[in-house]
Amino acid sequence: MPLAATLDRLHQRARQNRWLGYFTVFCRVALAAGFIPSGMVKVLGERFTDLAVNHPLGHYLDAIFRTGYYYTFVGVLQVTAAVLLLIPRTALLGALLYLPIIVNILVLSLSVRFQGSLLTAPLMVLANLYLLCWDYHRLRLIFPWSAAESRALLPSDSARTSRLPWKFAAVVVGSVGIVGASVYLTMKYALMPFNRLPACQSQCARYADPAACYAFCECIHENGRPLADCLHAYELAQDNQ
Repeated sequence: MPLAATLDRLHQRARQNRWLGYFTVFCRVALAAGFIPSGMVKVLGERFTDLAVNHPLGHYLDAIFRTGYYYTFVGVLQVTAAVLLLIPRTALLGALLYLPIIVNILVLSLSVRFQGSLLTAPLMVLANLYLLCWDYHRLRLIFPWSAAESRALLPSDSARTSRLPWKFAAVVVGSVGIVGASVYLTMKYALMPFNRLPACQSQCARYADPAACYAFCECIHENGRPLADCLHAYELAQDNQ
């Protein structure tokens, strides 16, 4: 029997079992419960743990906390994935969004040997994979054994056209121009930390208060303070001036 037919048959049998349906609901709720509290901590801008900075995981979490709105962004993704899991119609989307986050947590836990999630992270990954298997009928076309079925949904070669999509090309060119202009303006007018102290200090000549700019660069590269703190100190210096 072909692999695709075997998987379809197994999936149909699993879908007919009420107990597996109950277990699916349990997995969705359990995974959501695992991400909502930890995600909300990040959204609210609070530290996720009280681990010492010298601890490998504590050092990592302290570093990600210092990134500012990236820390918040991770929390928003966690909460979003959890909420999507709780809604039946969006549960598959939630499981797809949940998977890379929880796999990252698993690899992180293993790499720093953090005993706090050595058990829960693998179980959460398995539960996430189970949810994806539960919706196999909606994912099956992405697998190579369903290539013929997926190709059948595409237009035939005779139906293809050689007409140049001018509107799409204009959107692409415009998008590249907008992104390029945004990067240029950011680099030109925004106070940047750059990668090295000399590069950071090289921008100070164009500011009305070079001393405050030099203090900003030292705050970043010599004192190791978070970017938000150094920017705040720079703005206070500007206000005082």
